[in-house]
Amino acid sequence: MEEINSLMHGFSVALTLPNIGFMLIGIFLGVLIGVLPGLGGANGVAILLPLTFTMPPTSAIIMLSCIYWGALFGGAITSILFNIPGEPWSVATTFDGYPMAQKGRAGQALTAAFTSSFVGALFAVLLITFLSPLVAKFALQFGPAEFFGVYLLTFCAFIGMSKEPPVKTLASMMLGFALAAVGLDTVTGTLRMTFGSTELLNGFDFLTAVIGLFGIGEILLTMEEGLAFKGKSAAIKFSVVLETWKELLHHGKTFVRSTIIGCWMGITPGGATPASFMAYGMARRSAKNKDAFGKGEIEGVIAPETAAHAAGTSALLPMLTLGIPGSPTAAVLLGGLLIWGLQPGPMLFVEQKDFVWGLIASMYLGNLVGLFVVLTTVPWWAAILRIPFTIIGPIIIVICAVGAYTVNNAMIDVVLMLVFGLLGYLFKKLEYPLAPLVLALVLGKSAESSFRQAMLLSDGSVSIFWSNALVTTLVVLALGLLFSPAVAWLRHRGKEAH
Repeated sequence: MEEINSLMHGFSVALTLPNIGFMLIGIFLGVLIGVLPGLGGANGVAILLPLTFTMPPTSAIIMLSCIYWGALFGGAITSILFNIPGEPWSVATTFDGYPMAQKGRAGQALTAAFTSSFVGALFAVLLITFLSPLVAKFALQFGPAEFFGVYLLTFCAFIGMSKEPPVKTLASMMLGFALAAVGLDTVTGTLRMTFGSTELLNGFDFLTAVIGLFGIGEILLTMEEGLAFKGKSAAIKFSVVLETWKELLHHGKTFVRSTIIGCWMGITPGGATPASFMAYGMARRSAKNKDAFGKGEIEGVIAPETAAHAAGTSALLPMLTLGIPGSPTAAVLLGGLLIWGLQPGPMLFVEQKDFVWGLIASMYLGNLVGLFVVLTTVPWWAAILRIPFTIIGPIIIVICAVGAYTVNNAMIDVVLMLVFGLLGYLFKKLEYPLAPLVLALVLGKSAESSFRQAMLLSDGSVSIFWSNALVTTLVVLALGLLFSPAVAWLRHRGKEAH
């Protein structure tokens, strides 16, 4: 009952006229970002974050989270109509969504995708509503050693559970740690890796780095590929929506299975992309007619969209309760909270109740508004995709530059944005993951502070990291995930030898 009362108070915060306006603006901007390949949820939130600096934190985070919902919805439009994934997690949607559009069933495919996205996100928000206060209360008992154990578990989970080669994930993360260490050491007051530059006294600004890595890096790659849009036009009739909803009622098992996969992959740092592929694979494996998949099977649209939205939404749970983002977009939102002077973690639920519950209430509202907006405006977004990318690309680069400049009103940030853009481009070309780099850049200093505080409490003894059952469990799980790729490799070599 306490959570329900808090949620009702959150609705009273979210349902003010300005916040409803920011919600609608966020949804429309998010769908646009999701529709345009080369952008995406994390990129859009990073680029538009400077616009919210003068807004109240609650209004700002509502708008940014609605940009996220819109981007999640928008990615399905290009996947189904143009066979171009607007988001990485929309790749699995193209397998059956585009064949459905080619058969004249675009309206049905889009309705299934949007409804599945809504259902996946709704269950994830329910999970956040009832689980996050419990996690936050439990986390109030954490000391520096426990927090470092959680950080270590997060970093190791990225290495152990990533679909990327573990060596590349580790290399990306190490670079992120190195970038996070630049600037003034908050414990000793000494300078680290500034090389005499006064601009680097405060280190690399997180927002400048993210705009460059995601925004500029993706645009450079898209421009190199010479992307041209060719696809189907579509409009969704109300009769098609009703018919599709009736058909979706027969796929309850797929919804439940995909939601569970998505929520698990969101809370652990698996991510929406692996969740969508895993859910698609499970749906195909469980289907009576496996051969229908890849030829326009509606279940092949339901599974990845449900899982992707459940994962993308549930990634906000560890970000709010522990200050640990479960996805790149959650990492950008975490950076925004820190800029506004809010420290995500268990104390946020004690000190900033209006903010937390207003945000959770806006998740329900944003998800519902997003479903209505995309169902009624599909033809607009399909028309936008016929604008030449030679026009859209430079506009996005200018928006990125303006966003980077407004962080500190300094040209050095624009230069650094371009440098990070080139780094992001190289990472994409060399197939190195960006998410571990961003995670280490965001959490590097916090993890270092927790480690050093734990060392001070124990007079330099590492035994503090197995001093009680909780921290021991966290560290053992982390080390298990860290070494799991090596164990799997040794087993594989052993089988080959026999």
